[in-house]
Amino acid sequence: MPPRPLPSPTDSAPGLRSGAVARLAGMPVATLRIWEQRHQAVKPATAPSGHRLYAPADVQRLLLLRQLTGQGHAIGSIAALSSAELQRLAQQAPTPAARLRRPAPRVAVVGTALAARLQRPAVTRALLPTVPSVAAYASLQDALRAAAGAELLLWHAPTLPSALPPELAAARQACGARRVAVVYRYASSAATLALADADVATLREPADDPALGRWLAALLDSLPARDNPPPAAPPPALSAALAPRRYDDATLTRIAGLSPTLACECPRHVAELLMQLSSFEAYSAACAHRDSADARLHAYLQQVAGASRALFESALERLARHEGLPLP
Repeated sequence: MPPRPLPSPTDSAPGLRSGAVARLAGMPVATLRIWEQRHQAVKPATAPSGHRLYAPADVQRLLLLRQLTGQGHAIGSIAALSSAELQRLAQQAPTPAARLRRPAPRVAVVGTALAARLQRPAVTRALLPTVPSVAAYASLQDALRAAAGAELLLWHAPTLPSALPPELAAARQACGARRVAVVYRYASSAATLALADADVATLREPADDPALGRWLAALLDSLPARDNPPPAAPPPALSAALAPRRYDDATLTRIAGLSPTLACECPRHVAELLMQLSSFEAYSAACAHRDSADARLHAYLQQVAGASRALFESALERLARHEGLPLP
């Protein structure tokens, strides 16, 4: 549904309240508040009653931002742009002809119900002329294990947790996705804020298929060209040869049982962490491997655990000196 016509930014119309503006922009009031408070996307006036009042220029700016985020732009990257810059960016949206020249993008869909919905005729028509190749996974863990290449990672979450799940970032890295998007039914303000901070595109699940198709088409249009991918973040530098354990479990158990003078009992906590890290390091080394990619992953996990163990061993040594605790 196209946005309603608005008065000119110079009109002296009374300001609109947040609920009316959210309805015009087709977005939840909670998202509007996040854009305003977290990203300073607009700065509405405040009435004597305390209500925020949005001028026509504010509303037009929000509609532009809503259009651009629907095309896949992250709100955090465009909120500071001027209205003129937003207009120019909106005019740079790929045309259907440019879209036709692109290879079919690959979409990893976490959620079999959403994956099935994307095959409906109304969604497919909105995606024409380039219909993506869809790989469906039942969970983020399944997508992480598959590690299949995809340009877009699309997660279907009926409800969102208050914090961004680490599995989402891990699945994105595993499949090499250039964008992450979430289709949800219910979410708190904290959950939508966490997604906005992570530059994740969101859509409250629409009832009609054409709206879902248009949103997905805009996301796919905003993806960078396949021959010019963004640089991947380098993995942490890890030593190929892991240092041997400095303290065995018997020593760590003895340290954990000592009575420290520190009220926070840090030596005990560090000793317990070291035992857990050493156990996970050994577990990763002995874990069964299904294939070469699985073996590389577990070797990496072993290296991470070993590097972390070495750091905490140094921390324990420093704590022991501070507390006057005996170490072998």
